[in-house]
Amino acid sequence: MWRAGRVLRLRLTATAEASLCSSKPAKPSLSTSPQSNCSPRAQAEKQRRRREREEDILSNARSAAKDEAVIWSEKQKTVYAAQMPPGTKKDTLSPFPSSYCPEYVESSWYQWWEKEGFFCPEQHEKLCHRVDQTFALCMPPPNVTGTLHLGHALTVAVEDALVRWRRMQGYRVLWVPGCDHAGIATQTVVERRLLRDRGKRRQDFTRKQFLREVWEWKKETGDEIYHQLRRLGASLDWSRACFTMDPAFSRAVTEAFVRLSDSGLIYRSEALVNWSCALESAISDIEVDSKELSGRTMLSVPGYDEEVEFGSLLTFAYPLEGQDGEVAVSTTRPETMLGDVAIAVHPDDPRYQCVHGKQCRHPFTNQLLPIITDSMVDMELGTGAVKVTPAHDHTDFLLSQRHALPRITVIGGDGTMTPPCGKWLEGVKRFDARQMIVDALVEKGLFREKKTHPMTLPVCSRSGDIIEPLLKKQWFVSCEKLAEKAIQAVEDRQLEIIPHYYTKTWNNWLSNISDWCISRQLWWGHQIPAYQVAFPNSSNKQEELWVWGQNEDEARQRAAVKYGVKPEDITLTQDPDVLDTWFSSGLFPFAMLGWPEQTNDLQRFYPSSILETGSDLLFFWVARMVMLGTELTGQLPFKQVLLHSMVRDKHGRKMSKSLGNVIDPLDVIHGVSLERLQQKVKEGNLDPRERLVAMGAQKKDFPKGIPECGTDALRFALCSHKMQGEDISLSISEVLSCRHFCNKMWQTLRFTLGVLGDNTTPVETLEETSAVSSLDRWICSRLYSTVVECETALEAYELHAVTSALYSFWVHSLCDVYLEYVKPVLLQQEEAALVLPDRQAATSILYHCVSTSLALLSPFMPFITEELWQRLLPFRPQAAAQATLCLQPYPCSSQLAHWHFPEEEKDFLLVQEVIRVARSLRAQCAMTKEKPAMWAVCSPSQAKVLHHFGSAVWTLSRISSLHIYSPGAEPLLQVHSTPPPVGSLVGVVDHTCQLHLYVQSGMNVDKQILQLGQRRDKLVPKLEKLLCRVQSPDSLSKAPAHVRQQMDTKTSALQQELKAIDEQLKVLQETRSKE
Repeated sequence: MWRAGRVLRLRLTATAEASLCSSKPAKPSLSTSPQSNCSPRAQAEKQRRRREREEDILSNARSAAKDEAVIWSEKQKTVYAAQMPPGTKKDTLSPFPSSYCPEYVESSWYQWWEKEGFFCPEQHEKLCHRVDQTFALCMPPPNVTGTLHLGHALTVAVEDALVRWRRMQGYRVLWVPGCDHAGIATQTVVERRLLRDRGKRRQDFTRKQFLREVWEWKKETGDEIYHQLRRLGASLDWSRACFTMDPAFSRAVTEAFVRLSDSGLIYRSEALVNWSCALESAISDIEVDSKELSGRTMLSVPGYDEEVEFGSLLTFAYPLEGQDGEVAVSTTRPETMLGDVAIAVHPDDPRYQCVHGKQCRHPFTNQLLPIITDSMVDMELGTGAVKVTPAHDHTDFLLSQRHALPRITVIGGDGTMTPPCGKWLEGVKRFDARQMIVDALVEKGLFREKKTHPMTLPVCSRSGDIIEPLLKKQWFVSCEKLAEKAIQAVEDRQLEIIPHYYTKTWNNWLSNISDWCISRQLWWGHQIPAYQVAFPNSSNKQEELWVWGQNEDEARQRAAVKYGVKPEDITLTQDPDVLDTWFSSGLFPFAMLGWPEQTNDLQRFYPSSILETGSDLLFFWVARMVMLGTELTGQLPFKQVLLHSMVRDKHGRKMSKSLGNVIDPLDVIHGVSLERLQQKVKEGNLDPRERLVAMGAQKKDFPKGIPECGTDALRFALCSHKMQGEDISLSISEVLSCRHFCNKMWQTLRFTLGVLGDNTTPVETLEETSAVSSLDRWICSRLYSTVVECETALEAYELHAVTSALYSFWVHSLCDVYLEYVKPVLLQQEEAALVLPDRQAATSILYHCVSTSLALLSPFMPFITEELWQRLLPFRPQAAAQATLCLQPYPCSSQLAHWHFPEEEKDFLLVQEVIRVARSLRAQCAMTKEKPAMWAVCSPSQAKVLHHFGSAVWTLSRISSLHIYSPGAEPLLQVHSTPPPVGSLVGVVDHTCQLHLYVQSGMNVDKQILQLGQRRDKLVPKLEKLLCRVQSPDSLSKAPAHVRQQMDTKTSALQQELKAIDEQLKVLQETRSKE
């Protein structure tokens, strides 16, 4: 297991992933643990980068880099104070608060949704827009011991967005919540509690008594995870909530074990497993953390008063038997040398040609150790000779199979040395024995050297103990045939893995899979339904006889048939071990629906439509679900696997309890002080340096704590990241920005409600509403295009593209352009008779843009969209089909086809650039209220566009008049025949369009000259760089035509702008000289 502690490197292609189902007795993986070592140089480089990140965090924290911190100010809170029974619909007729407050918005809605049963698939029959399609998925069941972190929040945000979207589309939707019993984690938590509160250990109770204590703990705290899921707005069907230790689920686990055992896929054998001496149990690879050591390091280990040294490579010699000489070997684990049974060298190594077939004498056990040859030994590492300890190393276990070597266990399950070590070491703790053995080697003159050595140390994530590979008799799942079916399912496209590049990883890992150890030496969990058989007066005590069954009576009947004896003559003893938690969670997609019973839910919702989870669970959970589901139900458990990336902190570090950088999503939702964040780190079990780094990062990132951002902002921020690709480095600043977006939505609704409240004519239906003005047509078409973007992206599960499109429409199209344009029309009361037709059309268009956008945003931001939609409801032209937005039809492009004006959208791109440049010119003159005249000198086609959108240009550019000068324009087009006045301020839109802002007085000439000079200084190097690219041979010969065209256009625009600047500078300098 500790490849870093050995000088043996195997020349095989087994990948590190092959360890995730360890260990297979017939074919042990050569990388059977997450601690498989890379080269010392690579480890040192990895450690160096980590140190650099830590030093950067600490140095920046000391210097208080405020520019990178989350900048925010405390907002005034509004509280929803209506005294109503839980589950009552929120009162949206109350006064509309002046500003957005997450606490106000997110109160009461979830209780109402849940009480009304909106999240149950039975609601499907009540939908007028229902379709005969099903969408089902299960949430990765979080541990009953845990609290949610941002990784969980990402899972909830993504899955709930998909679930709400399909529900609004009229699908029959089932999303089942679940909770995993988390065998090791739960037992550890309860043991600590009993020791703290009562001073008792697990061994002070009977198994039955201890399990009663666990259930009591679960009753007190087990629903906390469900509360957090509700707080995140997860639209789960709580009536079907599933706990992996529920009676029905436990029956499914027993049935699965019996069926797999009957088919020969579960067997019992002796093999090396990951063993935690502190827990006295085998553990899964996902419960093993890899601790990188750059060299000699002192660490605290459970059960030891003093720190233990790791990261040192020790070399000692074995004397040759019957002749002078010795063979030197190196190890980081000298305590295992009592279990050495051989020394291995490469057959072609010239240094050891003369000792092939010879023997060495063990200095402590006096046993003879054969010198064997094997081509897997790397001659270039260490001394080129390696000690072989089959009972404590996965690679050595393989060598023992190849060379028929014995296996001597020298470390027991409790971490003490065993009798074969001799009286002087028997019962001594393993790391105490380490020093005793080194001292004894020195005394015998066999110790050669000790040097620092980079290594990866396997640590139990539950107990903090150092993992020990131990040889144990355990139950295993034979994975080879199951894996072949899983590979074939992907190759035949029956199962799709998204992103597709994970398919190669899937195939590589399953092709090299090892058998799966499913035994755990715990009390909490599903006790293995296998029974050891004993007969009265039996003389054979060595051979183990086993049967299995749904219960003891069935097992007894099976044993009677199997061994040809009477049932009453059989003594059965159930295996005290429990099944690996991953075994039960691997059954979740069908066990949650009632399997093995053929329930209505199982027939209707299995297989699931999709499985969405983190990419780190592809093998631990997804592969096992596929293997077990295919074998036990005859069907794949789901049709698609959607994998999201890992969430990292803003410094790029994996969020981990061991680093102290985990962020509780509830702290982001409700806000938290820096003091409370620091207290959480202090309460964790971190080593001093990690604690210092974690607290330093908090001081740097959150000097004032984390502001209250709300659930909607957090979900929107998480979904805004591209989840099918690079890891997500989420910063709280992004979430805060999404809260600002919520406030933008809030203020838009305030304005809209004000307009609707003053409107005496009802809003027209979507079908009846037609766009009158050019800008009406543009905003309608932008909404249509946004709906199309959402449809396409949702079908491809590209949620970041959906959120980007919706944000862009609401902020940049609806608010920045359309609202600014129609405000004068909608608020112009004194000339109502003149503007009434435009006002009525604009009011209806505004209503439908807002209402449709809220529906589009609902899957991502369920609380604020429900709140705002309910407040719009009284103005709806037709009665709503459902009482809640989350059951309304999701907008589709076919409903908005009459609002599609692609030419308007294309043309308005020019208008937006004109408005941008015009505002920039106003800013140069420091204009606030003045509205100067503006000339646009442009091509005939541009003149046509600007004339068409003339009113929008006037309003949004804040000018008094727009004069279009276009030599060669059509006679019918209203353009000016005279050029702009000399001395105007010039801005370049593109190479064929310039704006001239005529400022008659009040212009600060010196300031204008300074600003234009600064602008020129920026443009000159840009142009030079662009000219180099355009004129380079590669550009002329290799660049596609459209790329060359784009570069030519950019070059021409820059040249035009520089020319205009030079002309303006000349005029301004002349003006200054006259003054």
